[in-house]
Amino acid sequence: MVGGLWPSIVSAVWSSLLLNVLFTPPLYRVTIAEPDNTLALAVFVFVGVLVAFVVDLSKRHSMAAARARSEASTISLLAGSVLASENPLRALLVRIRETFAQRSVALLEQRDDGTWSLVESHGEAPCATPDEADALVSVSDSLALALRGRVLPASDRQILSAFASHIGIALERQRLARDAALARRQAAGNKIRTALLAAVSHDLRTPLTSIKASVSSLRSPEIHLDGQDRAELLENIEESTDRLNGLVGNLLDMSRLQTETVTPKIREVGLEEVVPAALIGVPPAAVEVDVPDALPRVRVDTGLLERAVANVLHNAVRHSPAGGPPVRVAASAHEGAVELRIVDHGAGVADEYKERIFEAFQRLGDAPRGTGIGLGLAVARGFAEAMDGYLAAEDTPGGGLTMVFTLRSAAPEGAAPEPEAEDA
Repeated sequence: MVGGLWPSIVSAVWSSLLLNVLFTPPLYRVTIAEPDNTLALAVFVFVGVLVAFVVDLSKRHSMAAARARSEASTISLLAGSVLASENPLRALLVRIRETFAQRSVALLEQRDDGTWSLVESHGEAPCATPDEADALVSVSDSLALALRGRVLPASDRQILSAFASHIGIALERQRLARDAALARRQAAGNKIRTALLAAVSHDLRTPLTSIKASVSSLRSPEIHLDGQDRAELLENIEESTDRLNGLVGNLLDMSRLQTETVTPKIREVGLEEVVPAALIGVPPAAVEVDVPDALPRVRVDTGLLERAVANVLHNAVRHSPAGGPPVRVAASAHEGAVELRIVDHGAGVADEYKERIFEAFQRLGDAPRGTGIGLGLAVARGFAEAMDGYLAAEDTPGGGLTMVFTLRSAAPEGAAPEPEAEDA
């Protein structure tokens, strides 16, 4: 158990010799007088050697089992690092340095000209070339894992090879993630371009056609208009222009969200300051507002929140039944957040469509052409999420749809304010 196999065999033979000299007649001599004693000493040597073999074999098996358990645990941790970590490559390098007690770990890449560059490292004074490494293992044809600190035994090098394999998997995962993100951006861009063409072909052309017809009628010398007719044509021009402005604004906002160029300028404001601005253009009789002045202030970008609330509010008014209850705008505070609810009593939306209504260019197939291009709610949710908030749809008791903005409350008095985001 302590010295290994050969010291145990020497101990068995030496103890048998001492037994012969000190206790077997004739005493203090190597010779043996009786044949029975010769057989007994031989059996003693044989049993001693056999026990030495058994103990040594048991010890080796125990050590192998412990090493196997350690390797299995390490491999399990490796798999967990690759699957769970946001930066698996960094996590693996940290794990390698801790597991093998190294001073530093470096992932090196060989350039086309034969020189080496550092891809990622952890620890002090990472190796700049493979020649500086105390332990080196290949990850791929152009990548090598270089450890500095101590030389590793052969058993540890097997585990290090497993680490190298997982590093290859982590690099491949990062590459696939980049490719997938690029593909999503390209798909989103293609979707926007396709929908923009459809919008230009009909939804944007409709108000332009109306404006053109009204202006032509006003300018034509052959058409005689009284005061009421001229007022109606001018009203039609104004409504069509407002509608065109809203459509173009939503298209531009959605393109900014898809290209991730929306950077909110966060400020602490009260909802009683934001909601009135969002009500501009909405008939006063169509909306009922209940936003208490005593509500906590919220951390938002004022312009983005106004635009998001206006989009949702105009959508609610448009879908409310004529002569029915007005759209209700109410706010309340809940555990570090403030909820702004926009409640209508229209036809409502089925549960399976409550998420689809926030998709870009989605009108659920029930809106007539010319009422919009299905971007208002998508832009509203995108702006809410850009401010670290959320927009969700719920059923209105008694029928209809309730849109709920969940916004961050401002820090309580005495707490350190969070740093403000910079403008784009």
